[in-house]
Amino acid sequence: MIAGHQAQSLKGERAQAVAPPRPHHAVHYVNRVGWLRAAVLGANDGIVSTASLLTGIAASGASRDAILLSGIAALFAGAMSMAAGEYVSVSAQSDTERADLAKERRAIVQQPEEEWAELRDIYVERGLSLDLAARVADQLMAADPLGAHARDELGISEVTAARPVQAALTSAATFSAGAAAPVLAAAFSPASQAIAIVAVTSLLCLGLLGYIGARLGGGKPLRSMARVMFWGVLAMIVTAGVGRLFGAAL
Repeated sequence: MIAGHQAQSLKGERAQAVAPPRPHHAVHYVNRVGWLRAAVLGANDGIVSTASLLTGIAASGASRDAILLSGIAALFAGAMSMAAGEYVSVSAQSDTERADLAKERRAIVQQPEEEWAELRDIYVERGLSLDLAARVADQLMAADPLGAHARDELGISEVTAARPVQAALTSAATFSAGAAAPVLAAAFSPASQAIAIVAVTSLLCLGLLGYIGARLGGGKPLRSMARVMFWGVLAMIVTAGVGRLFGAAL
């Protein structure tokens, strides 16, 4: 009895010893592309556009109250503009995807053989043998023909599918967060030093944004930071120059 119990225990230990490790589910950066693009775009636009506006107004010789009011107006107007723009543009993409899927759905019903051959040829072009490609096409057409054509013919997948509401909310929120930095810098700085303080604050925020975006997207942080900071500096220089020019003219 004891021997039998020990034998079962030993078998259990051996089974645990040779059991394969749990599968590792890697986190792919492309899974974040749906919201990461909108987030980086919104935050970058919020920092650059608001900081550029504030430096331009400060360079014109405007008062501290005028600078701050302009920044607050730019924050709210920009957030709404980003939300509307993202929603409209991504909705247009979503409409196109739905139209293509409807076309594929009709084609699968009306000409299944042609659609099967189309799917088979796609896999042949990707390196499969004709026989294996035909078997793969058979199984996919039997299991989920629309999903297979959406993925392999149209390039539409769950990861890349357009999500208008998500894009709009993400852009509006990140724009507001980005624009808040130069607005707060302007709020706590005298008008005579607003340009320098807003510019430095905005560049630090842009560098941080570039770093975070690169880490989340799997890119190189230094390259991403240099890219966003370069365009931020350029935008602020141009608008400050225009503001000084018109301020002198007035």
